[in-house]
Amino acid sequence: METSSTLTVKTQKIPACDLSGVSSLPSIAEVKNIQQKTNFDLQEDDELYVGFGYIDGAFPYLAQNQYTRQLKETDVKTVILENQYLRATFLPGYGGKLHSLFDKEAGRELLFSNPVLQAGNLSVRNAWISGGVEWNCGIIGHNPFTCSSVFTAILHMDDGTPVLRIYEFERIRQAVYQVDFFLPENSRLLFCRMRIVNTRSETIPMYWWSNIAVPGVEHGRVLVDADESYSDRGQTIHRVPVPYYEGVDITYPENTPISADYFWRIPQEKRKYICYVDSQGYGLVQTSTPRLRGRKLFVWGEGRGGKHWQEFLSVPGGGKYVEIQAGLGYTQYECVPMAPKNAWEWMEAYGAIKIDPDVAHGDWKQARNHVNQWLSHQLPEEQLEQLLRDTHSMALRPAEELIETGSGWGALENLLRQTENFPAICPHLDFGDLQEEQQPWKSLLENERFPLADTACAPLSWMLQPEWSSRILKAAEGTDSDNWFTWLQLGVTSYAQRDWETAEKALKKSFEIAPNAWSLYALACLQQLKGDVDHASQTVVKAAALAPEDPTLAQETMRLLLDAQKFDQAIEFYTRLSAALQKKERIRLFYAFACVRSGDYQQAEKVLLEDGGLEVPDVREGETFVTELWLLIEEAKARSTGKEWDMEKATPPFQFEFRAHLQSQPSQDK
Repeated sequence: METSSTLTVKTQKIPACDLSGVSSLPSIAEVKNIQQKTNFDLQEDDELYVGFGYIDGAFPYLAQNQYTRQLKETDVKTVILENQYLRATFLPGYGGKLHSLFDKEAGRELLFSNPVLQAGNLSVRNAWISGGVEWNCGIIGHNPFTCSSVFTAILHMDDGTPVLRIYEFERIRQAVYQVDFFLPENSRLLFCRMRIVNTRSETIPMYWWSNIAVPGVEHGRVLVDADESYSDRGQTIHRVPVPYYEGVDITYPENTPISADYFWRIPQEKRKYICYVDSQGYGLVQTSTPRLRGRKLFVWGEGRGGKHWQEFLSVPGGGKYVEIQAGLGYTQYECVPMAPKNAWEWMEAYGAIKIDPDVAHGDWKQARNHVNQWLSHQLPEEQLEQLLRDTHSMALRPAEELIETGSGWGALENLLRQTENFPAICPHLDFGDLQEEQQPWKSLLENERFPLADTACAPLSWMLQPEWSSRILKAAEGTDSDNWFTWLQLGVTSYAQRDWETAEKALKKSFEIAPNAWSLYALACLQQLKGDVDHASQTVVKAAALAPEDPTLAQETMRLLLDAQKFDQAIEFYTRLSAALQKKERIRLFYAFACVRSGDYQQAEKVLLEDGGLEVPDVREGETFVTELWLLIEEAKARSTGKEWDMEKATPPFQFEFRAHLQSQPSQDK
């Protein structure tokens, strides 16, 4: 059947950073998400699964940490769904992100469509790009595939409406997630049909948040059907009233002076939606079926640090945005228990909303009722639930064409299941072929041993799940007992499973068979974990000597030397590095920090300020290392001249200000 709804695949030139490089090291050094708070003030009826499903890092994924601040015009594959009202643009190479949602009637962009693809360190794997709508599944934080290609396919509904499908196999939870997008003829809303499958035989922690960035506008208001919110303001997670908290209306993002989260506590019987409207009552609305019960507002705040973060992730003078999100749990401090062999499905809808501005910006209860009435007219809740049921068979239908390939881990999982005579995961989904990262595991599966590996080459991949751990152990104790690589895999996997004794023995065995940098690095992480930072720093120096041109290992060596307060040794280590490694921004940052701590603030200042100022690509969300370096240098300069110094009143240059938790004084504005 013919339809005015179309699907087009084409390339679009977008300034982008290079995301092709990954870390050479396993992700076992602890990484704390910004959501991992420790202080909670909760009530008996909050029903939050706080702490459930927390992990320390991204293992077995490798960190995407080799990007730079350099942007170049790049041909980016896009998929466009379009009808007479909306044009939705997706990026298969960036986790299937909804990059743009354009309202053709109003001639306006509904999302913050970032004009550049500039990575920053906000994901569990480091690299993350702001803007659009991001689909986050599995573990707390941003999706491991947020800056990677995911499987992208095309199919059609019975009436000819084109459907764009993205899907992947998430390795930590061993779950499959799938999203089917469609934009029916005459629809003013984009529909997203979500499906998560627990492939395991046990209950797993599950996490999902649709992360929506909208342009920050003056007098913009968030509307959601709630009278309470959970907030992290004050460093303790607690319930706060809505809309007024501490004398200000928190439904207006511009009223929050510092970086903050608000998780709206929507009663079970209320409709699940969130929208952000400007002073004229126009903006974006997102609604869903009841399974997606959580809604959130995130603001960077009005301080200099928050403003700098938004520019840092986009372009100078632009990039101001607000995040409105929707999730399975009430908050992002928790995962939700998902039963074995279970599938969860829900529907989301996105589009433009235009309501009476006087009501939208008036009484809180009346404003919410106004949105409910608008939604009931545009898309009754029962209609959305019926659409979810009507498209169930479509969601289980194989695609007609695969236009982008994701990772090879789903294919490997199916190969494992075939060996054990288990059914394939989600047989209607094509997980492609094994890739280079899966080849060692294919050998282990078929030959009970790993291929011989060169100690000079970093392992391409790691494994965590029990089915592979048992095979590694069997190989190490049997047919592969003389293989350094097998013992390394056993040591690192045991480390990730918190079996410290086995990890230490296996890593030492790996090094005894064939000296290699990778087992020494893991031993250094283990020593640091035990509190022996001094020993860890010396072990990692030895590791770096075995792989002198490895950028991630050099960076980790500098980090551990600073942790051990061995500033002179860090400076000495830096001077022995190649010129190429000395230019790496994170390594230069550590070097400058070592200089100022050892008393040479002049050299530290030179490194910080040369070439227009040091720009570290992978500043971590919540990290203020660059700011602290500037403050330490200025303090040392003041002391050298006998001047008084008050760090609390100091105002770093805008380019070095990353303290989004601080409220700026008027005189400190950019």
